[in-house]
Amino acid sequence: MTWIFVAVALGVAGFAVLAVAGAKVLAAARGLSRELSAAEARISPAGARLHGQIGMNKAGEG
Repeated sequence: MTWIFVAVALGVAGFAVLAVAGAKVLAAARGLSRELSAAEARISPAGARLHGQIGMNKAGEG
């Protein structure tokens, strides 16, 4: 009977380890999402300027 309790305790401990690892992954994914949003906000104006310059060059060539 004792081995059943030990097996259940080990199973619960295993799930707890997986839950902690999953929480860390979710936190890292949220941080990465914030970093990507910040990078997009920094790059966006320069990309728009470049797109405008390319458009002007193509219009001038045609």
